[in-house]
Amino acid sequence: MEACPLLTLLRDSDSSRWTLFALRVSGVWQAECESQSDIAYDAASRECVKTQLHLRGSCDRQSVHPMATSSHPLVGRLAPSPTGAQHVGNARTFLIAWLSIRSRGGRVILRIEDIDSPRVKPWAVQQVIDDLRWLGLDWDEGPDIGGPQAPYMQTERLARYAAALEFLKQGDRIYPCLCTRTDIAEAASAPHPGQEGPIYPGTCSHRTPADAVSLAAEYAWRFRVSDQTHQLDDRFCGSVSCCPARELGDFVIGKKDGTPAYQLAVVVDDHEMGVTEVCRGDDLLPSAFRQRELYEAFHWQLPKFVHVPLVVGADGRRLAKRHGDTRISVLREQGVPPERLLGVLAWSCGWQADRYPVAIADLLPVFDLSRIPSTPFVMTESLWRELLLGTV
Repeated sequence: MEACPLLTLLRDSDSSRWTLFALRVSGVWQAECESQSDIAYDAASRECVKTQLHLRGSCDRQSVHPMATSSHPLVGRLAPSPTGAQHVGNARTFLIAWLSIRSRGGRVILRIEDIDSPRVKPWAVQQVIDDLRWLGLDWDEGPDIGGPQAPYMQTERLARYAAALEFLKQGDRIYPCLCTRTDIAEAASAPHPGQEGPIYPGTCSHRTPADAVSLAAEYAWRFRVSDQTHQLDDRFCGSVSCCPARELGDFVIGKKDGTPAYQLAVVVDDHEMGVTEVCRGDDLLPSAFRQRELYEAFHWQLPKFVHVPLVVGADGRRLAKRHGDTRISVLREQGVPPERLLGVLAWSCGWQADRYPVAIADLLPVFDLSRIPSTPFVMTESLWRELLLGTV
């Protein structure tokens, strides 16, 4: 029976339950979407975000409660990459991640993910700190204030990643791979819509770590995934399942020079820093299953995942330079009060009925994951102008 490879969650207009909208329907998957105003990702984004991941169950998000307690300390993280300026889409995801932890009395860590050295901008680290501070977000540990798990810049943690890579070599969980220089170059970055690419066919999977010494050409280290179906209980998406071998393929985790790939670095950092919840954009939902494979290989406890919809432009594509200037720093430098942006973001998340300005402290008691729409939030040019001019 054919499985449905491309899925997205859309709100049922008649109830608070969520219906499963299958972009390709088989005999098992049935589509229902009563609202014609729901906005889906463009084809490239859909392929990346939900590529061959199978969402099972009703995904009744009424069961998600923002004040849920745990016997373990709650620790979340803000993990920006200084490859450029942060925009409104980043602000929304950071706000959700921060509120999810702070509303339950947890700790927040700021970590700068700067291992993608060719794309990192020297000025972007301080700018992202200034942007987050302006928005009203704070943290208990970070590169600017220190903390027990320092350093908080990934480029200062390379020895930790090298040790993790060596552990995987000893366990024969990785192998040297000569395929596609593009794969190697992009491995340091978190994958975005359109970058997932085809499933790796296993061309080099016959090799072992010991084969690396006999290879003359540059090679990457690729992780050998399992052929078992895994299930994740995402706090936003609900129950999600995936077989990594059939639906994702072996993935790159390191290069010959010792530079780690994104997937390895974030797992090592989140574990060492005691992160219990990872909240990020749903374009990284496939990465949760890759990272689960690494957690199991290291025998570490898996954190909770929260994958929330992105902010997109009017064309339905991930917010980017092509949609104009939506940088947080522009609002800050133009003297726009942060409460104005917070009001728009709170409205986009369903926490208030209109776009009126709001203080971040006032969002703590109203934070509720279940009220966030399942479709991307559209940042239009007119809404951006209203933000700048104060007419929202």
